[in-house]
Amino acid sequence: MQKDTANPLGTEKIGTLLARFAIPSIISMLVSALYNIVDQFFIGRSVGMLGNAATNVAFPITTVCTAIALLFGLGGSANFNLQLGAGKQKEASYYVGNAVTLLLSTGILLAVIVKIFLQPLMIFFGATDDVLQLAMTYTGITTLGFPFLIISNGAGSLIRADGSPKFSMACMLTGAIINTILDPIFIFLFDMGMAGAAWATVIGQVVSGIMAIWYIFKFRSVKLTSDCFKIKTNLLPQICGLGAAGSFNQLAMMVVQIVLNNTLTFYGRTSVYGSEVPLACAGLISKVGMIFFSMIIGIAQGLQPIVGFNYGAHKYDRVKKTYFYAAGSATIIAVIAFLLFQLFPRQIIGIFGSGSEEYFVFAENYFRIYMFFTFINGIQPITSNFFTAIGKAIKGVFLSLTRQIIFFLPLVIILPKFMGIDGVMYTAPIADFVAAVCSAVLIISEFKHIKSLENLQNK
Repeated sequence: MQKDTANPLGTEKIGTLLARFAIPSIISMLVSALYNIVDQFFIGRSVGMLGNAATNVAFPITTVCTAIALLFGLGGSANFNLQLGAGKQKEASYYVGNAVTLLLSTGILLAVIVKIFLQPLMIFFGATDDVLQLAMTYTGITTLGFPFLIISNGAGSLIRADGSPKFSMACMLTGAIINTILDPIFIFLFDMGMAGAAWATVIGQVVSGIMAIWYIFKFRSVKLTSDCFKIKTNLLPQICGLGAAGSFNQLAMMVVQIVLNNTLTFYGRTSVYGSEVPLACAGLISKVGMIFFSMIIGIAQGLQPIVGFNYGAHKYDRVKKTYFYAAGSATIIAVIAFLLFQLFPRQIIGIFGSGSEEYFVFAENYFRIYMFFTFINGIQPITSNFFTAIGKAIKGVFLSLTRQIIFFLPLVIILPKFMGIDGVMYTAPIADFVAAVCSAVLIISEFKHIKSLENLQNK
């Protein structure tokens, strides 16, 4: 079949393309992270340390929303680009429509489930007696925004795949700006505390979601008919298969966050810091780490349509070049983040409010040790998304699970038994290093395979 060589994904300079797709993706991911960062900032200055601990307890639910968005959004867009690269426009349109239907329906279902089981979920996620009510207040309200959060994040991948990364960015940016404006108004002016932060978040998510839905009905690359939005069971394995890597990575983060919260609470109780200090510090550092990882994931998402289209069009040289551009950019960002985390931990933590000397001592140590291998942390997400983009879901899923589930989870259970609360700090750098090694081994092997495909093509 004749390939669509007129598509700029197959002809334009890789550096220019990656910048066009990655920069809006980075901004979108940063904006998504800022929803939590902004809440932490204002909550830390109003409710205090316990409020920050409460948002940390609530965070696993937000991670589930992101996992669903990636499962259907990234899975739908990856299949869309592969089909489009192969010249199959009708098939591509069905992947978009089905992904949208799945995003909306699962968002509503999740909101209902969390509302019903709110209190036991917060306790399961590590809430102490002092934190429980604050966590329930915050999560009980933000639950209302789940369908809009999921559709805005998930449809963002589809919008980027359609060649409109700037609009995808605009959706997230608009919601974040609204959230940032409303947070101080609701929290301080109206004296709403945790509830004010939650309502500001929900309103921002609703606006972002409505913008994303509006775009879907004006899709550019293919024509979307009502039939496209009817679930076709034969497409589900392909959508879930290529969305599984990103989704499982988020679910792995959720599992790790739950175990980490409970571990910090348990071992913190027997340390000089108490239960709440480690819980609050870990939550803040996790949110700060999200800023760094948002940039890396933005680059990884930016490479997806370029790699997917060119792999489908058998343009293997462009596939390899895109990976190297993305991995190089991610590593530069990772090195800068590493230096900031090592040199200025107290200053970073101080942005989010005051605390006891024990609070800052623990935060500094946690920052420097836990984030020690930040400078190699760009390799794993870039490589995982690369495998997803070329349709090799199993390798993508495996890499998405290496850091969080295969290495981090056992270590965070084992090391504290011998090292107490300090054992938690040393878990992350070990997991980061081994995950990076696994990624390097798999990508070298894959490039050898791609080289053999090039040789066959040239015969």
